[in-house]
Amino acid sequence: MRKTGIVLLCFLGLVLFYFTFQSAGKVFRSNWEMPEHAIEPVNQHRLILITKNLDTPFWDQVAQGAREQAQKEGVSLEVWGSYGNNQDEFLKKIEVAIYSKVDGIIVQGMDSEEFNELTKIKASFYNIPIITVANDVPIEKSLRRTYVGSDQYLAGQMIAKQLLADMGPAGEVVLMSDSNQEYYQKQRLQGIQDGLKDYPDIHAVNVEISDSREQIISATQDVLNQKPDAEAFIAVNADFTGVIVQEISKRFQVEPYYIYSFDDGSDSLQLLEQGKLDGIIGQSPKTMGNVSAELIIKLLRDEEVPFDKEGYLTDIRMLKEKEAR
Repeated sequence: MRKTGIVLLCFLGLVLFYFTFQSAGKVFRSNWEMPEHAIEPVNQHRLILITKNLDTPFWDQVAQGAREQAQKEGVSLEVWGSYGNNQDEFLKKIEVAIYSKVDGIIVQGMDSEEFNELTKIKASFYNIPIITVANDVPIEKSLRRTYVGSDQYLAGQMIAKQLLADMGPAGEVVLMSDSNQEYYQKQRLQGIQDGLKDYPDIHAVNVEISDSREQIISATQDVLNQKPDAEAFIAVNADFTGVIVQEISKRFQVEPYYIYSFDDGSDSLQLLEQGKLDGIIGQSPKTMGNVSAELIIKLLRDEEVPFDKEGYLTDIRMLKEKEAR
């Protein structure tokens, strides 16, 4: 009985060995290969676009352009930022992106010590390239790799030229900008002032305002009280535009005034369509997003391209009411 059991077990072992051998042979004789992604894992770059003005028409287009280019190149791109120009939250997002060791950052420039410390010291420590988009900062302060956006000085000159064409070579003009004088606003102001300097009968005054709504309202009211002869307003910071128009309309008809701004304000285009502005500088936000993503991807891939540290300038144009509709 015991011998019979041993024989039976040996038989079963031989059967199992036979089928195992047959199965193994089929595997080695087949053309089966491991999936390609298992042999060569995809190393997808991760990019972040960070802005102070999420969910505005201008920055939505910047994000759209960057996303489309990232998708085309097969890389990951996320859009981070703050709402309502919250600078503390904006800076925190940059810091989080750096410590997350992302591959590259496309960011709205902000000319402040905190911003420059993040880009010049912390991002450089982790070897994360920075490209500024739409709003630049001086390269020596930030060590950003390049800038993609408008020539802000030229934009200021274009507004001055349009003002002269509409108002003529004489009159009082109020320029309204941030009290902290962002770099892009300095460039716009310089362009406007240089465009008007050869006209001695144009009297331009710059009013510097904190960017809180209450301060903009108060400053506009003060200007209307103290400069009753003012004929023109230029919102150098486009975010001021809506409040300026609102405060003027509370006292007077808006139509007699010449009012100009830029299309990066949340309501600039809408006000132009309504005939409440005489002109705005139209920029190319989607192209900005597209080009900035393309450049940072080339940088990460070590593609040999002549990299212009001074920046890549996108198209600008003067928009009048009929062109906005």
